[in-house]
Amino acid sequence: MSPGAGGHQPDYSPVSWEEYFEQMEDVNVSAGLADGGDVFRVYRAGDAGPLLLLLHGGGHSALSWAVFTTAIASRVTCRVLAMDLRGHGSTLVRQSDDFSTQTMSSDVANVIRASYGETPPPIVLIGHGVGGAIAVHTASSMLLPTAVGLVVIDVVEGSAMDALHSIQNFLKGRPKSFKSMEHAIEWSVKSGQIRNLESARVSMVGQIKRCEVEESDALEQTSPTPDLVAERSEEFYDQSYVNDKENAATESVYKWRIDLSKSEKYWDGWFRGTSNLFLACNLPKLLLLAGIDRLDRDLTIGQMQGKFMMQVLPPCGHAVQENKPDKVAEAVAAFLLRHRFAEARRDTAR
Repeated sequence: MSPGAGGHQPDYSPVSWEEYFEQMEDVNVSAGLADGGDVFRVYRAGDAGPLLLLLHGGGHSALSWAVFTTAIASRVTCRVLAMDLRGHGSTLVRQSDDFSTQTMSSDVANVIRASYGETPPPIVLIGHGVGGAIAVHTASSMLLPTAVGLVVIDVVEGSAMDALHSIQNFLKGRPKSFKSMEHAIEWSVKSGQIRNLESARVSMVGQIKRCEVEESDALEQTSPTPDLVAERSEEFYDQSYVNDKENAATESVYKWRIDLSKSEKYWDGWFRGTSNLFLACNLPKLLLLAGIDRLDRDLTIGQMQGKFMMQVLPPCGHAVQENKPDKVAEAVAAFLLRHRFAEARRDTAR
C-alpha cells in the first residue's frame, strides 16, 4: 500500500493492536518481589499449534509483528507471542539499561516460564535484527527446552558489524520529537524507516510515547544526542513533523521510547559470533535476508553445506516483516510446513 495511492490523502492515524492480536498482557517474571519486579508487555494470538515467539529489532516493539501475525495466522494453525524487549515498548524492568545478550536471552526464557510454566508448547523462535541475535543466543544457550525451530530475519554478523559505526549517525539524524502520533507515522513512511503504511500505523505507537512538556524539557537536558534535525535533514523530512520549541511550551510532544544511543556498549556483543552460534545450533533453521549481499563468509559456507534453509527477499529495507509481511509469512509458513511443525489452515484457499 503506497501513500496517496489512487489520489486519496493517506490516513496516518494510529491503529489499535486489537486489529491484529487477540490479547495484550503484562507478564510479571519476578512475582513476589516488593518492588513489583520486571514486567514484560506481550501480545498474543491463536490457541493451537506451535508457539511462534517473536522478537523485534532495536528501537522497535512487539507491534512491529502485528501485520505479520495476521498474515501467518491465515496460512497455518499456530499461536503467536510477541514481546516488548527490555527497555522497549511498554515493558518495565528495574535495570532498563542492561542490554547484554545474557540478560536479554534470560528475559525471553523468563517470559515463557511465567506464561506457560514448565511445559510450554513447541516453540519456534523468530527474531528480526537485534531480536534475531537474541533468538540465536537464546536457542544456543538451550534456555527453551521445547524450542523446535529458529528463524532469523535480516541479521548477519558480517554486515551487522560493518553497520555499527553508522547507527549513531542514523540516530542523530532523525527527529527527536514529533507534534503528534500522526506526524510520527507520516515521518516513518516518508523517510523509509517503515515503507508499509498499514504496519506503520500500528507499530509506531510502540516506538514513541507522549510526554508532557515538563518531562519533555527534562529529557531534552539529559539527552546525549544533539539536536541535529535542522542542519542534517532538510531534504529528508519536512520540518512540520518536528515539535518546535515555541510550541513545546503549550502542548505535549511525542518522543522515542528508548534512547538507543545509550546501548552502544552492547552493540558489538549482540552480533559478534552470531554466525557460528547460528550454524552450531542444533535446530532446523531458516535465514531470511533482504538482499544476497548481506551473507558473510561463515554463513555462505554453511548454506552451501545445507546447514540451514535460506530465502532472499527482494530488497525491501531493514524492517522486512513490516514492509513485506505477506512475503515473510509465506516463507515462515513454508518452513513450518516442511518440518511439520504446523498444519496448513484448511479454511483458507490458497
